[in-house]
Amino acid sequence: MKPVIGLTSSFSPENNAQALPSTYISAIEAAGGIPLIIPAGISPSLSDAILQKIDGLLLTGGPDVDPLYFGEEPHPRLGLVTPERDVIEIPLTQAAVAGGLPILAICRGIQVLNIAMGGSVIQDIASQVKDPLKHRQEAPRWHGTHEVTVNEGSRLAGLLGTTSIRVNTFHHQAVKEAAPGFEVVARAQDGIIEGIERPGCFVVGVQWHPEGMYERVPEMARLFQGFVDAAGAR
Repeated sequence: MKPVIGLTSSFSPENNAQALPSTYISAIEAAGGIPLIIPAGISPSLSDAILQKIDGLLLTGGPDVDPLYFGEEPHPRLGLVTPERDVIEIPLTQAAVAGGLPILAICRGIQVLNIAMGGSVIQDIASQVKDPLKHRQEAPRWHGTHEVTVNEGSRLAGLLGTTSIRVNTFHHQAVKEAAPGFEVVARAQDGIIEGIERPGCFVVGVQWHPEGMYERVPEMARLFQGFVDAAGAR
């Protein structure tokens, strides 16, 4: 039986609607998984029930996480915050890690993963990092615009099949201090953290958007395949 992958949904306060780019769904389906959307705004008490229904958790991209979750006041350049997402994604992630569920965390997702497990986030790269690269590209979503170096021997390097890859980039925040028990396994040339993982299990976060590249870049397809395979083997 194909593994069921839970995908966190974005939320639009303007029209009170759930939203999720279809590329997340198609990437999971192409890798052999069954995508199941987890709505924003539902009660955190449902976390355990949700985890009983899925074999893997995909934390998707989206707006900023409320800095109250990592003990900071809001920076002047903090962007849109959606409490409806934070209130379910933080406890869901904590329960998924505790339960040994395979996790792939993308863009906002890597930040959610890190915050949920006790790490912190740079609230605005442009104003808080010296000489940063351009991390909000104006190129097509499938196009890699900056280089990422991945640690040799890491799970992420094994999944991608390389220790150097060009990635797309659509973020103004990033992991600052990795959560306890996590390793930083990828960085951009300006030092921004682009990948973290938890040793001994499939819990991997990337700052870029592989779902926007997987149809053109085989390494990104391998990342989704490895994730779905891990969920199927659980």
